[in-house]
Amino acid sequence: MKREMNKGTKRFLLTVAVVSFALGIVLVVVQGNGPAKSTAEIAPPTAADTSAAAQVTPAPTPTPEATPAPAATPAAVPAPASISTLSALPATVVAPASKLVARPSGVAVTTPATLGSLDAAKDRFCIEFAENGAGISRIVFSEFWTKAVDREAALRHAAAVAAKSPTIPPLPPASDRYTLSATGKLADLVTLARFTVPMLCAHSIDVDGQVTLLFGKVWSEVAPGSFETMLADDAGTPVLRIRRSFAVRSSEGAGYDIVLTQSVDNLSTVARRVRMVQYGPSDLTTRANEMMDIRRLQFGYLMSERRDPAQSSVITHDAMLERAEVVKNVTAGKHDVWPSVEQKEQDQHLSWFGTTNRYFALAVHAPMVGTTSATPNKSLAGAVEFIRASIGDPSATDASGEATLFTELHSPAREVAAGQSADFSMGVFAGPLKHAVLANDRPYSLLEMSGLIVYSMGGCCSWCTFAWLANLMVIFLDFLHDYLVFDWGIAIVVLVLVVRLILHPVSKKSQVQMQRVTRGLSEMKPEIEALKARYGDDPKRMQQEQMRLYKEKGINPLGCAGGFLPTFLQMPIWMALYAVLYLAFELRQQPAFFGFFQLFGGWEFLGDLSAQDRFIPLPTSINLYIFTLTSINLLPLLMGAVFYVQQKYMAPPPSTKMTPEQEQQQKMMRVMTVVMFPVMLYAAPSGLTLYIMTSTLVGIWESKMVRRHIEEIAKNPVVAKKSKTRDAIGRMYERAMARAQEKRKSSKTFKDRG
Repeated sequence: MKREMNKGTKRFLLTVAVVSFALGIVLVVVQGNGPAKSTAEIAPPTAADTSAAAQVTPAPTPTPEATPAPAATPAAVPAPASISTLSALPATVVAPASKLVARPSGVAVTTPATLGSLDAAKDRFCIEFAENGAGISRIVFSEFWTKAVDREAALRHAAAVAAKSPTIPPLPPASDRYTLSATGKLADLVTLARFTVPMLCAHSIDVDGQVTLLFGKVWSEVAPGSFETMLADDAGTPVLRIRRSFAVRSSEGAGYDIVLTQSVDNLSTVARRVRMVQYGPSDLTTRANEMMDIRRLQFGYLMSERRDPAQSSVITHDAMLERAEVVKNVTAGKHDVWPSVEQKEQDQHLSWFGTTNRYFALAVHAPMVGTTSATPNKSLAGAVEFIRASIGDPSATDASGEATLFTELHSPAREVAAGQSADFSMGVFAGPLKHAVLANDRPYSLLEMSGLIVYSMGGCCSWCTFAWLANLMVIFLDFLHDYLVFDWGIAIVVLVLVVRLILHPVSKKSQVQMQRVTRGLSEMKPEIEALKARYGDDPKRMQQEQMRLYKEKGINPLGCAGGFLPTFLQMPIWMALYAVLYLAFELRQQPAFFGFFQLFGGWEFLGDLSAQDRFIPLPTSINLYIFTLTSINLLPLLMGAVFYVQQKYMAPPPSTKMTPEQEQQQKMMRVMTVVMFPVMLYAAPSGLTLYIMTSTLVGIWESKMVRRHIEEIAKNPVVAKKSKTRDAIGRMYERAMARAQEKRKSSKTFKDRG
């Protein structure tokens, strides 16, 4: 008895270990890349960076109290040292006789004008510019909001305006609009003052091997979105004029595109060799309490002219870097992002580069001036030769709790003759990761910028997301929503029915097999007990005799495992659907069932299928270990109840009498299934819990129908019809056996007589 209890205890511990391991994997999937890195892990600036920054000519700026412009190169940007190394001067270029200083060509920028507007009928966004570096402070979208309730309020406002209703509901405040803005800060090496870096702002310019900072109040505003600065020598003689101009591209449907025109005019009498450096797409804004950090750096590139003479095919596969990977490399002192050693060897050219968060992207791409041309230039190599990354001030973190990851775009070194200009222009995409935009609108469709859309949860679970299946699922859900049911919640329910219909043959066969094996084992119980009594002292012989008995009865003891096959087949669908509901922009802030629940005073329940169902919002959030509790969610609780009912209908009856230890194990497994799954999926998108709960309900009904079918077969067994061919062969065999027996009898009689 003691030995049996020890065996039961071991089996129970093994079961708990396996289930714990499985739950750990699911938790990793849910939490993505895990907790944020501690800022203590970020490496501080090295002495080499400090000495390199000290050699840079500082821009003449006011005191740090008046402006956040740095007095020297930012600590997190060790670019000047690398620029000086890479800008080896040819003999034909005359080196400057004195240092160059950047200064405004007119009045310094104080309050820059804006571009665009918040009128969704006219503009996609409003661009606000910064005082420093001729960069962008914020991009405020006119049609996107941070919360689903704000989106619904904006839709009601627009509908009332269109209908010329006497009572027009107010718009949500402008602060609730979705915004792309500069995040994180850098620190001055000398004054240690912290300052914000505007998006896509200028950093510096290398002129004949000498680096001059362009960050600070050294720019004049020529027109809204247009800025200019002058580089002069010690005598005040102008040497170079640098222009940066932002304009919203309004043609060809590219409403989210910004044209960044950059030029360097050589005002001197000798040739100059110049290289522009600017901040590129860096970390985008994120919301607090995101379930996972899926920010990435992505690239589109052209093969060498030897492999692609027309330079027409933009490649996007194997050109993505997880943010965590880049941070790890930068912390280890590896700042280079593009190109890699392999990309240099293959002479690949950059076409576009962007950073993404959950739903939006900021990317720079080839200027594509001739998008109407049959062969537009798709290369960004004229403006960007290589890209480096750096980490911002560790004491200034974003909503994710991490220091900001910055990128620097280094142009190729260009020789500019006296009186001539060099162009470093590029296009900028600032918009949603929406397939209809990136795959259909120019210039994004020509540049294959739909490669920015990746339905993957990243980290160690990239392989188990089944991105190809997620892509198919988005297409199918789009089709259902746009042409059949016109609602995302109903589309998910239809998806459940289609999947269950496809898996029905497998599910039916596995359940029939499970019931058959269970009944067979129950009928064989006396024979198995007899074998135990006879060969109990010889386990090997006992196993052989037991397998022989199974073979004679035509029963496979592993047949019960087939009952779990439909669940395993649906796991890839659950994982892919999780990625779709979490990442697909098409489902962002989309309500279920035509917004029925929102008719009751703007109730948030199922108002956003990409977020929790928010049945009862809590006044204050509660920080738990797995997730932050912000509301009482109904669907996960209902899912637990449905799992309990499923066990009642689908669990096979015990084949033999179980020991108390085995019964306790089975009870623990039922509790873990009913409780742990709702807990793990409590903060998951409500669309996913809706799918799993609906699929389980359909499975219960399906199991009930299959059991009824099995019982009818047991009551009225179907007698197989005999085949005519088989009957003829049987009769021939019987006659042959009769003749053989007659022949043996005759032979025996003859011998007896002899």
